[in-house]
Amino acid sequence: MEAALYGPEGFFVRSRPADHFRTSAHASPLFAGAIATLLRRLDGALNNPARLDLVDVGAGRGELLTGVLAALPAQVRERVRAVGVEKAPRPDELPSTIGWTSALPSGVAGLLVATEWLDNIPVDIVELDAHFRPRYVEISADGTEALGDEPLRDADAAWLERWWPLDNAPPGARAEIGAPRDEAWADAAAAVERGLALAVDYGHFAGARPRFGTLTGFRAGREVPPVPDGSCDLTVSVALDSLGSPTLPQRDALRLLGVDGTRPPLSLASSDPAGYVRALSRSSAAAELTDPEGLGGHHWVMHWV
Repeated sequence: MEAALYGPEGFFVRSRPADHFRTSAHASPLFAGAIATLLRRLDGALNNPARLDLVDVGAGRGELLTGVLAALPAQVRERVRAVGVEKAPRPDELPSTIGWTSALPSGVAGLLVATEWLDNIPVDIVELDAHFRPRYVEISADGTEALGDEPLRDADAAWLERWWPLDNAPPGARAEIGAPRDEAWADAAAAVERGLALAVDYGHFAGARPRFGTLTGFRAGREVPPVPDGSCDLTVSVALDSLGSPTLPQRDALRLLGVDGTRPPLSLASSDPAGYVRALSRSSAAAELTDPEGLGGHHWVMHWV
C-alpha cells in the first residue's frame, strides 16, 4: 500500500487526485469558505499574530489552500503563511505565495488541516483464517490475495484487541490495523504549537466496525478493485475513536461555520429572481456538504493547543 500510493510510481505521486475522487474541498467553494471562517476565528483566539500558519496535509494540487486564501479578507491573508504537504511535486500553477513540502512542518501557529488524508495512510489488513486466527492479508501487485502464515506482531495484536476485536466473528472477517494512522495523526497534532489540528475524514466507531473491512480503490470517479499497482487510489475507512481526539460530524461543524443547506424562501424568487437563483445554488452546494448520507457523514477530528 505504501509503494502503490507514495512510491516513485505511486498514485499520489503521478496522479491528480481530483481526477479520480471528490472530497469536500473539491465539492464546493463553500468548504474552503468555512475553513477560512474557522481560520479567522483562530486568528482572533491567537490574538492576531504577525504570522498565521495554514498547513494542508495531503494537499492534492493545492485546491483547498487556494480557495481558503481567496476567501480571506486582505488584512488576514497578508499575514497567512500557507504550506501544502504532499508527496507529489509542486504544481506548476500554484501561486508563489503558497509553500510546498513533502514533510510535516513544526511549530505551527494557526491551523493544520488534513482532508481525507488519514484514509490513505498505509495500514495492514488482517483476516480470520479457518481456525479463527488473525493473519495478515498479503496482496500482490496484480491483486491476488493470500493469508500469511505468521502470527500478528505483538503491537498489532494489542491494537486489534483494544480497538477492533474479532471475538465471535466468522472466518473471513477482517480488520484494519490503524496503529500507523494513529501515529500519523499524533505527529500531525504535535506539529501544532498553538492553534488547531483538524482532520476531516470518513470512518467508524467501536460497536459499528465493518465486519469484512473497508479497503477499496477509486479510479476516474469509479470504485474499482483495490489493486496495489499505483493505478488507483487505495482507501481504508478510519477507526475514528482510536485517534484519541474529539470528533464532530461534518454537518454540525459546517453549520457552526455558516454553511446551511436550507432552501431560500420562495418569495425571494418574485422580489429578487437573480438573488433567489444564487441562494438556491448555494443551498444546493451546502446540502451536498452536509448530507448525512454523503459528505455530511464525515467527521471532523480536532486537537486544540
